[in-house]
Amino acid sequence: MNNLQLVWRNIRQQFGSTLLSILLTAFGVAILCVIYITSDSLEKQLTNNSKNIDLVVGAKGSPLQLILSSLYHIDNPTGNIALSEARKLATNPFIELAVPISLGDNFKGHRLIGTEISYFQLYDLKLAQGMVWKKAFEAVIGADVARKRGLKVGDSFHTAHGLSADGHVHDEHPFRVVGVLNKSNSVVDNLILCNLESVWDVHGIAHEDHNHDDHDHDHDGHDHDHDHDHAHTETNVKQEVAAAVTTPVAQDSNQAVANKPVNAHNHDSEGHDDHDHAHDSTATTTAEESSPGAARQAMMEARNAQQQENLIAPAQEAQAADETLVKNIGDDMIEDRGEEVTALLIKYSSPAAIGVIPRLVNQSTDMQAASPAIESTRLFSLLGVGLDSLTALAFIIMLIAGLSVFISLYNALKDRKYDLAIMRSLGASKGKLFSLVILEGFIITLLGGIIGLLLGHIALYLINQQTSESADFIEALVINEKEFLLVAVACAIGIFAALIPAIKAYKTSISTILADK
Repeated sequence: MNNLQLVWRNIRQQFGSTLLSILLTAFGVAILCVIYITSDSLEKQLTNNSKNIDLVVGAKGSPLQLILSSLYHIDNPTGNIALSEARKLATNPFIELAVPISLGDNFKGHRLIGTEISYFQLYDLKLAQGMVWKKAFEAVIGADVARKRGLKVGDSFHTAHGLSADGHVHDEHPFRVVGVLNKSNSVVDNLILCNLESVWDVHGIAHEDHNHDDHDHDHDGHDHDHDHDHAHTETNVKQEVAAAVTTPVAQDSNQAVANKPVNAHNHDSEGHDDHDHAHDSTATTTAEESSPGAARQAMMEARNAQQQENLIAPAQEAQAADETLVKNIGDDMIEDRGEEVTALLIKYSSPAAIGVIPRLVNQSTDMQAASPAIESTRLFSLLGVGLDSLTALAFIIMLIAGLSVFISLYNALKDRKYDLAIMRSLGASKGKLFSLVILEGFIITLLGGIIGLLLGHIALYLINQQTSESADFIEALVINEKEFLLVAVACAIGIFAALIPAIKAYKTSISTILADK
């Protein structure tokens, strides 16, 4: 019987304690595996996504949020900035390249990025198939988007509003794939690129150089419905105002006429049109030809009608003026929105720009400037405390696993000392007994290490499924060569834990044990 068979028989005899040692080792290795692969992937992504970008300019808010949303696409934007201000900033001699981006839609979790051709230069992007867009609603997709969604050049898709996959789908604006990018090992692999006009047109935002005639019919129909609803609402509002004004006016007029002479002159009626004068003349003539009571009543009715018209007309004019003002403000807002983008990605032309451009943006404009290098370091400092704590916890668990191996082997040695003495009497050397115990500790921790790697990759796969498609950068099914170092560390702990029991087996006294038995 060889050493492996003997070790396996010993493990089965102490299955409970051995299983505990294996599980403890597996948990420690799994935690270390998750921490190592996640931090390594995150560091690579931070480097690949910001290697040519020195500054990000966006709406005021959290600088870290601006970096996460504009570079790594794992957070919501801080807002929009005026495209005119961004263009003005781009003319600064310290800036070599400035690329605007506009967010707002997604396709099954993959974010749609409205941008310009210069975006390709920032990330050194190359086309694997097709060509770059030439007009609105033509898209170039990343390598992972094509792989996961089965899209190819010529296919069409509809985007959903917002940054989550369950948003409202824009069925009236289909996008057509015109190009597929080579894999760049950056966040662009999970993005969909198009021009800025596409993002604006999807949301019906006005902008300059709008030449997409294919969608004019839909927009016109929408405007017609909107105008119809607006006119209907305006008519109802005017009727309600007139009704509200008429009632108190009529009451006040009756009381005023009853207390005044019939032939009192109304100064408020001066300056009215000929129709009003003709109406007053007719009422006066009728009053003179009729009885005094009838004349008084007719005069009161005429004056009431005239005063109502005098009060209702200004109210209607004011209402119309307010509606015109609101409409003009709304048109201005829509026009301004058509000239807005989410952020501006900047590459410096000189290292001296580091101390000039951020201060210029933060102090002289309504925008904010965020440095990817500074915010990435800050992000790692925030995550570092948690990662260090988890790493320490994992090593503690592995040390506990080593202690469990030591206790298991030490107690098993007491139960197997008679078997060891028989082996010695049959010709087994002290070295063989020593190697058997060491091999048992090694196999226990080796099994724990292998199971730990499997658990770690399963956990990474589940974590990857919970993240957005734009943040899908963890390769859960790929084995890294450095992971085997974790298994080697676990095995070393097992060998070290088996040293004392192995030394004790080496010093086994045949005569003493057999005499006691």
